[in-house]
Amino acid sequence: MSLTYWCEQAWLPDGVADSVLVELDGDRIASVEQGEPGGAERLAGLTIPGLANAHSHAFHRALRGATQEAKGDFWTWREVMYEVAGRLDPDSYLALARATYAEMALAGVTCVGEFHYLHHGPGGRPYDDPNTMGHALIQAARDAGLRISLLDACYLTGGFGTGLSGAQERFGDGDADLWAVRAQELAAAYEGQPDVEIGAAIHSVRAVPPEQMPTVAEFSHRHAAPLHAHVSEQRAENAACVEMYAATPVRVLHEAGALGPRSTAVHATHLADVDIELLAQSSTYICMCPTTERDLADGIGPARTLFDRGAAITLGSDSQAVIDLFEEARAVELDERLSCEHRGNWRAAELLGAATAVGHTSLGFPDAGLLVAGAWADLVSVRTDTVRTAGTSGLEAVVFAATAADVHSVVSGGRRVVRDGRHVLGDVGTMLTEAIGRLR
Repeated sequence: MSLTYWCEQAWLPDGVADSVLVELDGDRIASVEQGEPGGAERLAGLTIPGLANAHSHAFHRALRGATQEAKGDFWTWREVMYEVAGRLDPDSYLALARATYAEMALAGVTCVGEFHYLHHGPGGRPYDDPNTMGHALIQAARDAGLRISLLDACYLTGGFGTGLSGAQERFGDGDADLWAVRAQELAAAYEGQPDVEIGAAIHSVRAVPPEQMPTVAEFSHRHAAPLHAHVSEQRAENAACVEMYAATPVRVLHEAGALGPRSTAVHATHLADVDIELLAQSSTYICMCPTTERDLADGIGPARTLFDRGAAITLGSDSQAVIDLFEEARAVELDERLSCEHRGNWRAAELLGAATAVGHTSLGFPDAGLLVAGAWADLVSVRTDTVRTAGTSGLEAVVFAATAADVHSVVSGGRRVVRDGRHVLGDVGTMLTEAIGRLR
């Protein structure tokens, strides 16, 4: 089916252009050229490629506002997270993930990297289909109009040298070989389906012993699929890793063969100089999640240093404390200002690139995130006349002024999923209220 949209302005590979016609052919862009609107549907404001949320835990959306009542840190927050994980079943997870992904679509996200570790039933008992929870996430993404890179996480231990307990038992497969059997079945179920990428994840050095990591890395190599891992999010994690293995988390992953051009290190907050070099020289992506990192009091990662050394930066909403990739993008710059005490560390185009083309590539969709012929037909239109964006122009209007609320139209894979700020599924606030209410 052929459709043509006329964009008042559009961000093209060579910059922002006025009066741009984008013709779609099914789920792909057929042509992009400047011209008069004619009978094409008008997209007001600035149209950009679809955003890639490179790191998500969908069920954490139920924690927003619920973990702010008392003092604490990452470790106290984690206990509340386990409580929510313990209550979910396939039906409630589907409802919550569908609503969460619809919120992402409203924010301009057209592809999500779901870091998935809630695999099994209570006590770790597998469902009749061991991938039931993964199927629920994929169905939720499709319902909401997103492509998904399901990053199936290997999670074997509750900490360095300790077993799984409580809700953690739902995360584990026993060992990496058993994880690989289940992950292979999941990959086979979606083989040849272009809107789904089945990737792999090493949850963390806390949760996967080094001798188990090569099996997970091999899955990634065999399927040419993404491989993600939480890395050095907490100083306590680093200290425990050095005590156990006489190496930093980055070095442990490096020695296990888990770094490389398909790999993404999530957070990478507390790094030694040698860690930065290992990540950069291996062409590993770095996914920064600033709104979560500040919500959990994790710290500020060396994003600009990593980028300057050659490590590409992507962005994620992680714990869903905020779902707004514009906020994640500008937070990379604003956090850098707090750290180095000067401004202008990042250009708007660099930050928006992290949220679009670079993010999509890290998730296994290298043909997305650009408004060019042949790319995925993802168009996100941002109003430039709201109380936040009025008087601004160019990419700075989006990166440094706009919020998710300024997105008024989203076309994802050729499908119009957001029109005039409303999702095709209906009132997403009501969907979230009902889904989260089932868990309380």
